[in-house]
Amino acid sequence: MFMKIASTATLRRVAAVGTVLVLAAGWPATPAAAHQARDIKIPFISTLADLVRRAVDGQVRLPTPTKSGYRFNLLAKATPDECFGGVGQPYPAGPPCKSGKAKVNQAYVWGLTQVGKTVWFGTGANVHCLVSGATLSYIKPTANDNWTCEYGESQSGKADDAIPDYLGDMRAPEVWTYDTTTKKKVNKSAEIRAKSSDDALRLSHTIGLRAAGNMGDVVLLGGPALGDTLNMFAFDATTQQYLGSFSFANYGNIRTFLVADGALYLGVGIGRNGSAGGAVLRWSGDKTNPFAFTTVASLPVQAADLTVYDGRIAATSWPAEQPTTQLMLAGLWISPKLADGSPGLNAEDATGWKQVWNARQYEPDRVVSATYGGGGIAAFDGYVYWGTMHVPMKSSMVHATVYPPANKEAAKTQDINTQRAVSIWRGKDLGLPTQKIELVYGEKTLPAWDPATSTWSQKSTNFTPLYGKSGFGYLFNNYTWRMTVVDNKLFVGTMDWSYLVKDLLQGAAPTAPVNKFARQAMADPDSWAKPLIKPSQFGGDLYMFPDSNSPATAVDKRGLGNYLNYGIRNMIPDGSGGLYIGMANPMNLRTKRLDAKPEGGWELIRMSGR
Repeated sequence: MFMKIASTATLRRVAAVGTVLVLAAGWPATPAAAHQARDIKIPFISTLADLVRRAVDGQVRLPTPTKSGYRFNLLAKATPDECFGGVGQPYPAGPPCKSGKAKVNQAYVWGLTQVGKTVWFGTGANVHCLVSGATLSYIKPTANDNWTCEYGESQSGKADDAIPDYLGDMRAPEVWTYDTTTKKKVNKSAEIRAKSSDDALRLSHTIGLRAAGNMGDVVLLGGPALGDTLNMFAFDATTQQYLGSFSFANYGNIRTFLVADGALYLGVGIGRNGSAGGAVLRWSGDKTNPFAFTTVASLPVQAADLTVYDGRIAATSWPAEQPTTQLMLAGLWISPKLADGSPGLNAEDATGWKQVWNARQYEPDRVVSATYGGGGIAAFDGYVYWGTMHVPMKSSMVHATVYPPANKEAAKTQDINTQRAVSIWRGKDLGLPTQKIELVYGEKTLPAWDPATSTWSQKSTNFTPLYGKSGFGYLFNNYTWRMTVVDNKLFVGTMDWSYLVKDLLQGAAPTAPVNKFARQAMADPDSWAKPLIKPSQFGGDLYMFPDSNSPATAVDKRGLGNYLNYGIRNMIPDGSGGLYIGMANPMNLRTKRLDAKPEGGWELIRMSGR
């Protein structure tokens, strides 16, 4: 039993505990150990046994220093909430699980905001299953050492006729608070369910709480819901009392809240995942009517991330389902001046937005360009910076549908030539004759398919990157998930899907109309992806631009202390030069506490300033 407990991971935790106890007792310790112990800031614990138990349970983690000088401290983490007995099998009782395997469904800190000393966040469960089912039509049930996706075989999905097979792994999201003073986390979800049967049903039919924001003593959390609708939940920011919920039938998605000049805005999509267009809304509510909004942008695409630049709002966008014009591609949009007319953006500004950049201006392959998404965005050092997003294998699947490969070798070549890593951009004087758009990280040429000759060739992107290649030099950095400015520096968080490649694709290739050669190639990543994967880079990356005259430096490329954290989903300033960071980690079967491997489930992390 002792040999099992004394694994590498556990020893690291117990070593951290030992350092704290040595210092608390006044025993000698090295200066480095004293510095680390001060950073832990754990509450007083009266017994060694309790502290060791907390360490083994993963509730205590030493702040992880990096070469950049920043430290990362785990504040809260998802815990197992279900027992898994096999694909399609009834769920055993627990946890704790007397039979089956402990499973942690809650995967993402999907929405994140702060009011005073309280950090609020909403979660998403099994999001990788939902994306592969809804976006890629991968619905073949699978289970491996890391995770399971049951799709239509899920007992949870079977119990609710409203849940389609491709969303069979959805579970009700959760609302959490974390008190930065007491270091306590509270699950507020039961308060929603207790309010009324309508509130409980609304929560159970919300796919995930993708965005969170606050204004006027109200905290709002919203996310896409069944029936291509949008559900939102409101809390009193002072008392933390639950106020109620509402379903917006006209919208199907939500991405980002933004406070600009004393007003709260949010980007939304229409239809399934925003496939039918989008809008930007301005909150006009209060505690008595928290769900009142005014449409201040009507767009042919869904609005993704928002920032304030030069007295306007700039928004990245995702493409329409079948883009027929460049306006319907992923791009960058700017609003009218916030100071024009009535203060802030209003209904009369809804048609005054302008697209100033789109993916086709860079991507030479027309089919691939239609699969780009717009990602994180921030105003920094006189520029707007933004990045692109690329759903794993979506471009390959769409390309294989439009241009079916003739044989196995053609299918492999198609997979390689349609993969894209994130490109990073910046611009100034947006919408003016002096507008300047620059490629910060990307490619001078990209492979493009010529249907007339049925050949691939390198085509110019019309840009030369300032500092480096796509993905910060790594193909599997596929999402620019968030950009945030703090301490006069720009931080960029990515998703890295390299850890998922083998398990995600094997046995889960898409169905018709993708032909058999393409299906075989997509299901066999060893044939094209494995040679490109670097296990030393598993986990989402955090990069930092010190100023607009310098390239980005890597703060961390390993998931901030847990390589199963495949993405940095959210970042907000902590008020002292650091960040609160919400991680994405869908490894729902990685739940063993007493082995040398990290665990799955969302994590809330604080990055301390240098």
